[in-house]
Amino acid sequence: MYKIILGHTTYEFKDLKTLMAKATPARSGDDLAGISARSMEERVAAKMLLAEVPLKTFLEEQLIPYEKDEVTRLIVDSHNDIAFRPIRHLTVGDFRNWLLSDEATTEKLSFISSGITPEMAAAVSKIMRNQDLMTVAKKCSVITKFRNTIGLPGRMSARLQPNHPTDDLRGIAASIVDGLMYGCGDAVIGINPASDSVPTLLKLNHLLDEIICRYEIPTQSCILTHVTTCIDLINHGAPVDLLFQSIAGTQGAMEEFGVSISLLDEAYDAVKSLNRGTIGDNCMYFETGQGTALSASANHGVDEQTCEARCYAVARRYNPLLVNTVVGFIGPEYLYDGKQITRAALEDHFCGKLMGLPLGCDICYTNHAEADQDDMDNLLTLLASSGITYIMGVPGADDIMLNYQSTSYHDALYIRNLLGLKHAPEFEEWLEKFGLVDNNGRTLPFVHDNRLIGISNIVNE
Repeated sequence: MYKIILGHTTYEFKDLKTLMAKATPARSGDDLAGISARSMEERVAAKMLLAEVPLKTFLEEQLIPYEKDEVTRLIVDSHNDIAFRPIRHLTVGDFRNWLLSDEATTEKLSFISSGITPEMAAAVSKIMRNQDLMTVAKKCSVITKFRNTIGLPGRMSARLQPNHPTDDLRGIAASIVDGLMYGCGDAVIGINPASDSVPTLLKLNHLLDEIICRYEIPTQSCILTHVTTCIDLINHGAPVDLLFQSIAGTQGAMEEFGVSISLLDEAYDAVKSLNRGTIGDNCMYFETGQGTALSASANHGVDEQTCEARCYAVARRYNPLLVNTVVGFIGPEYLYDGKQITRAALEDHFCGKLMGLPLGCDICYTNHAEADQDDMDNLLTLLASSGITYIMGVPGADDIMLNYQSTSYHDALYIRNLLGLKHAPEFEEWLEKFGLVDNNGRTLPFVHDNRLIGISNIVNE
């Protein structure tokens, strides 16, 4: 029992799970679940109590029982006690203060990352302002490699997302040319396919591989299909670079996705065995999003932000190249408006980076949310200022296959110009070689005889 008296009112919270939920900044998903604070006063009381909780309590009191949930078992069994020792004596409030201090250097944050459980990261985020989340995330450095180097300071990558509602190869190729002209694609050229047909997915895989190989593009490809389908593609000889899967923070929600940790282990071994990376072997790509566990009726009464942080423990197991919070995709039932989407994205970025992951963000919203592209411009600017690893590049910011609003090729250009952010170094060198950027990394005007136009010929072949 957690108890505090403020004025003439006594606030009581029966357990740590309840305290965490009540301390969470307002969001529609927790309201829907019936676990959010009933008033601002109750939320403040919960935050005050949460700040006094010792970090080691999160190792002793599990929000979801160990024996009932394999994600909990993963969190407990993989905890690095040596990495935890420098902060073991701290409370949640002390931890916040230390994170914001000059003593918490990039090197120290890297060292303790494997000692931080998702619940610890979520707890400290709940008592932090947006500027706090941004300040600490900026200090966290997570660098990954496959065919280029992602996450270096002063750089921001972009996924080139050439989705097509019928998986038309010509349409996809045209979007790829467009995205490369804007300097997108150093994170990954990744397609969300409309079909689960293995023959169709094989064609998509070979198209991306041919483009990357023929034009010697230092990047990686990914077809974002289910992990079992990707294993099937590997067995059919497909040139798979990155293996993708959406993941969740509880066993029940993972099962709704049709995955388990043992299945992910199998898939990881399969894609790693292909050894297709040229400068590194980070070969997994995960996507997450607040509200996933609740939408699967598998949240166990845990608030959606903490469930999201638990996803990062699953991802951390596989040393991924990319992890992406698709922050506004699930809809206003879980994140109601631009303000809630912004807060959630900053939380996710902070928690993921703190736990040692290369966090990117699909800065997005659905058309029935109380949000617009100005909200996304604001969030893009905040995240890029916080050191976001990568963002999405979607033609016109409008994904015509998934039917949601994201960030466009020119949005990536905007934020790079505004903040002086560069591409992944190997990709930037390639862009300069093809006459797409100058020697300062600035995008050059379109040239009609550019060699990339020939990409369309690959489809004809």
